[in-house]
Amino acid sequence: MIDPARVAVLIPTLNEADQIEAVLSQIMHGDAVASRCTVIVADGGSSDDTCAIVTRLMSKHSNLHLRHNSQRIQAAAFNLLLSPEFDGIDFAIRCDAHAAYPQGYVSDLVHCMLAKEVDSVVVPMDAIADSNSCFQLGLAWVADTPLGAGGSPHRGGNVSGYCDHGHHAAFRMSTFRKLGGYDVDFRTNEDAEYDKRLSDFGGSIWLNSDVRIKYFPRKTASRLWRQYFRYGEGRARTCLKHSIKPAPRQMIPAVHTAVCAVSLAALPITSLLLLWPAFYALAMLSCGILIALRHRSICGLAASVALATMHFAWGIGFLSRLMKKSPRTFSPQPAE
Repeated sequence: MIDPARVAVLIPTLNEADQIEAVLSQIMHGDAVASRCTVIVADGGSSDDTCAIVTRLMSKHSNLHLRHNSQRIQAAAFNLLLSPEFDGIDFAIRCDAHAAYPQGYVSDLVHCMLAKEVDSVVVPMDAIADSNSCFQLGLAWVADTPLGAGGSPHRGGNVSGYCDHGHHAAFRMSTFRKLGGYDVDFRTNEDAEYDKRLSDFGGSIWLNSDVRIKYFPRKTASRLWRQYFRYGEGRARTCLKHSIKPAPRQMIPAVHTAVCAVSLAALPITSLLLLWPAFYALAMLSCGILIALRHRSICGLAASVALATMHFAWGIGFLSRLMKKSPRTFSPQPAE
């Protein structure tokens, strides 16, 4: 049996009026733990009706609370649980508004954490479209493929096991407190940075492929570009902070971006270096055509644009942060 008083669910939000009510319903409805545990929406200053919707729902759910996240970023939102008022919380669940959750999500995660005796449970994300956006549909079809996610186990993976990183879902709060929570200097990649400290601390992370969420990717190329540029920056910050090398799958978009830049710079001297950009363009176009044929939809061609956007945005973000060579940010030390 799980005491709901020992569990908290936290959902960072910023202008999520279109999703927040559905997300709260999915999390709490029919879940013996989530329907009675503390559920917090940490809002970063929404200008839409997010807060009004949550306030209305609070009259129906006494365990639902709305908190203000003055720093706006997700890391700061989740770190609200480090406040002394939550010292009685043993297990914390992180949920995002751009996703759909299976029934019993919170209970299943806590049961898994207890059964595996781990410090963190991560889950796979399956990208799906939640609109009629042709771009989003093409992106959803390709996001979890090796060309999109680079073979990351938590992006569409089907194998459970211990891992170094994944999509954050459940935390053992005693460990989260010892590590000082997320590093709030990280606007993105705070999850991977935390997992690095957790691994160095000797903690364990379990990928539970039986508990899956559906993730709604960006609807436009410009929003996808901003997202992946920040992802690339965040990964570079983690590498600089911990003096580590990125994984090969993470180096590929950075190297690709650098090669393309060199090819264009050398164009007045030689056009031979354009062979790689030409090959890449052909590969992306071929991928889009294959996706379109597989799904019998012209929207599959948008997968080509989505892939190129992800690759270049991540690569430019990563390289731009590396060139700044910013000093390492402060990392809270584990408590003795």
